[in-house]
Amino acid sequence: MKVTLFATCLVDMFQGNVGKATVEVLERLGCEIDFPESQICCGQPAYNSGYVEETKEAMKKMIKAFEHAEYVVSPSGSCAYMFKEYPHIFKGDPVWEPQAQALADKTYELTQFIVDVLKVEDVGAKLEGKATYHTSCHMTRLLGVKEAPMKLLSHVKGLEFTELPGKERCCGFGGTFSVKMSHISEQMVDEKVACVEDTGADILIGADAGCLMNIGGRIDRKGKPINVMHIAEVLNCR
Repeated sequence: MKVTLFATCLVDMFQGNVGKATVEVLERLGCEIDFPESQICCGQPAYNSGYVEETKEAMKKMIKAFEHAEYVVSPSGSCAYMFKEYPHIFKGDPVWEPQAQALADKTYELTQFIVDVLKVEDVGAKLEGKATYHTSCHMTRLLGVKEAPMKLLSHVKGLEFTELPGKERCCGFGGTFSVKMSHISEQMVDEKVACVEDTGADILIGADAGCLMNIGGRIDRKGKPINVMHIAEVLNCR
């Protein structure tokens, strides 16, 4: 099975280890990985800030970058969902709406792809520790991926799992929200860190780089001994 990796900006610029782990996990599961170097930002930050028309050029470039793909897989529920928005954004455009729909139909978040397409729940991962999991807003509420991460984590040998209190609450990142509303964002992420501490976990796992960057940054500033890991990194532990 040929998989085309949609790496996302944050993984490309700040969390290359997540991209590497994603590739290695998929390759072990028998996938051939393709990476189009013409991929850029999916346009979500500008789109969410109201710059719809200005963002369309970036979206068109992404549609073209992935037009050859059989499956598009991303280690980010938020960015994967943005591709699902493209058909609505280009609705009524006789040229771009069909192409946007084709991209949306073949795009998956990493855990969603492993569980729903590859039909795998145990990737053979091993990791000792007590962990909790942050459910990101876009991935759960918009993309609708809720069970796949839990199924995969339940099979990680050596991992003791504790559910995160208030898991449905936003961590305060929200893309440009954390910049525009920094004081509110800070209070939200402080609440999230406190909830993580309440679990007694020494590992915080998530599936969206933005959330992990936000929560992880706050954990680091507070000097808390909690390791922050993307789920791709966890699944890649052996």
